[in-house]
Amino acid sequence: VDTIVFDKTGTLTEGRPSVVDSLIHGDRGDTLALIAAVEAKSEHPLAKAVVAFAADNVSNSPPQGGRSTVENFMAVAGRGVFATVDGHHVIAGTQSLLKESGIDTSPVDAAATKWAADGRTVVFAAIDGKAAAAFAIADTLRANAGTIVQSLKQRGLRIVMLSGDRKATAEAIARQAGVDEVIAEVLPAGKVEAIKSLQSGGRHVAMVGDGLNDAPALAQADIGIAMASGTDIAAEAASVTLMRNDLAGVEQAIVLARKTMRTMKQNLFWAFVYNVVGIPVAAGVLYPAFGILLSPILASAAMAFSSVSVVTNSLRLRGVKLS
Repeated sequence: VDTIVFDKTGTLTEGRPSVVDSLIHGDRGDTLALIAAVEAKSEHPLAKAVVAFAADNVSNSPPQGGRSTVENFMAVAGRGVFATVDGHHVIAGTQSLLKESGIDTSPVDAAATKWAADGRTVVFAAIDGKAAAAFAIADTLRANAGTIVQSLKQRGLRIVMLSGDRKATAEAIARQAGVDEVIAEVLPAGKVEAIKSLQSGGRHVAMVGDGLNDAPALAQADIGIAMASGTDIAAEAASVTLMRNDLAGVEQAIVLARKTMRTMKQNLFWAFVYNVVGIPVAAGVLYPAFGILLSPILASAAMAFSSVSVVTNSLRLRGVKLS
């Protein structure tokens, strides 16, 4: 592996997003109630953050959509959700999703741009064809993300971050983590294409992710690494599953793999040299000139020693420091 691609949410970040700011048009209670009713049907972490915000801020917001009738619900992977709530058509998701639906997002664009520059993920919402709200969602960077990224770079690895967020948001998070290369505004299928693009350039790619949307990219990568907190599908698609929800495991896996390969090559080299020297001697190549023969007992002892030396060299891996 010479390139590591990190998913952002739940991988470089903690995966526990929360709403830290909002801009809401119209009646605050009614608007939040309608949006929360739709988002409650989604399993996306950002949707859950909006539902939690509504539940904490408005008493009549149904956290599970229980007091509202939600019909025609539809989720667009990586982009947002549509539904009809009590006769109102509600959309919540990315800015591009709203614009493609013919909705003018200008009433909330200024706030969204500012939030994105601060590294916030922005969820837009519209009711009955008009922009109704925007939510700034923060997801804390893992405490050791910057340290691990820097350490991996020092080991000669190329680091790339993938995100479905707006470019400004993704770049702000990448700066905090020390990641120089960012591919933003990608859908789940776009993640696979990003991996394929790196591979077509001759790179050997490890993909680190945790979510359902990451599974295809984990499967496409030369090595897929799933976080401990990831979905079952992500773990199934990955080659490696970390047993702790700690990015240090990514570096440890790579260090151990590299040292294991080095040990295997050492074992093959010395076994080859040993046999190149030992077999001719055992066959009597030195007898005509020097009268030297190798007895079967010594030959057996020598072969046993060869095996012991290989195993002993391999056991040195037990003492390897992985960080």
